[in-house]
Amino acid sequence: MTIELLTHQNETVLGLQFPVNPDLQCQLQAAVNARWSRTLKQWIVPCSEQNLKKIQAVTKYSFTISKAVHNYCQSRQTLPVNATPPTKQYPAPLVVAQQRWHTQNIELYGRMRTVLHLKGYSASTIKTYSNEVSQYFNELKMHDASKIDVKRVVGYLEYCLVEKKLSEATLHSRLNALKFLYEQVLQYEHFFWQVPRPKKHLQLPKVISEETILRGLMSVGNSKHRAILVTAYSAGLRVSEIINLKVEDVNKHRMELFIERAKGKKDRIVPLAESTLLVLRAYYQEYRPKHWLFEGGAEGEQYTARSAQIVFKHAFERLGLSKSVSFHNLRHSYATHLLEHGTDIKYIQELLGHNDIKTTLRYTHVSKKQLRKIESPLDKILRTAGGPMLENNVNTKPTKQSKNETNSSTTNP
Repeated sequence: MTIELLTHQNETVLGLQFPVNPDLQCQLQAAVNARWSRTLKQWIVPCSEQNLKKIQAVTKYSFTISKAVHNYCQSRQTLPVNATPPTKQYPAPLVVAQQRWHTQNIELYGRMRTVLHLKGYSASTIKTYSNEVSQYFNELKMHDASKIDVKRVVGYLEYCLVEKKLSEATLHSRLNALKFLYEQVLQYEHFFWQVPRPKKHLQLPKVISEETILRGLMSVGNSKHRAILVTAYSAGLRVSEIINLKVEDVNKHRMELFIERAKGKKDRIVPLAESTLLVLRAYYQEYRPKHWLFEGGAEGEQYTARSAQIVFKHAFERLGLSKSVSFHNLRHSYATHLLEHGTDIKYIQELLGHNDIKTTLRYTHVSKKQLRKIESPLDKILRTAGGPMLENNVNTKPTKQSKNETNSSTTNP
């Protein structure tokens, strides 16, 4: 690996050049937030002695470090211990947007975030609601949101659907955020009773075949990456549940995995497959994680969801899967394969942590076991009649002689 000092967009960075290695790329992204520069045609990270040490820790390549890098890091040592190199300051988009908001809306935005925190909403929900309400305030400009009536809200949602062409899922998210704003923060009771909701698109889960999953898992050479994917599929876990696993959550005596504070702040226990335990044992002996089961580049640092998704992409993109297939499809595949092997739908609901059985019933629509039981009426007619297959008679017209033969065979059996 060659490491040199570069300047990119008025920022001093380390330029990294090394052979193509997806596993190392994932480790660098997780450890030092490495990113690919299209202009420089190489990986770059902010230049600091700390980042240099992290890079050396996550790779087994031999290093060639330019003298300029050493000189730069040496000059940084003259700074105070807690000082950080100056970085370019960018204005926060929200601050710029708030300059065009009504003063009451700025105060209302802060109140909404406070209520979200006090009610114990997850960080992802708080981020989503904040973004949706910000878009709403951007459209209102200098109009006070507390004085907007239901008709204007309905008009805004119609504008989002027709003019901005938002999907039904995005519109539902925005509607939920506005409902929280008006009914939970402003205390306008039943404010959204008159607001119609768009019909949701019933999207079936995409399932990866068992053979493809096995080939994908076997193609992963890095023991940590293989452990992440094997654990996710064998237990039907979300990416957030994978990265939040702790070492103590693996109970090898009872062969269980403890999933703490999953979606909806629910705990649950799922079976630990014997094959998964073997993979986890090999990973543990190599990496020795302390707290998080899957650590990032630095010791004690939690693995990121983005890194786990990149691991999935590198493992399965060579198998010809659609680009729309993601890490979450391992969970869909787990549920569908359980159903095809005869597991009761009620148990699958508990394993996945679904509140409503209707959510789990989606997998009955994609299960091959159920589809194979259905026989086409055409196949049944041909099988019952015992006649020739249709492809043998394509583009052929019955002659007069054949017609007579047919009549003869009918009258004289």
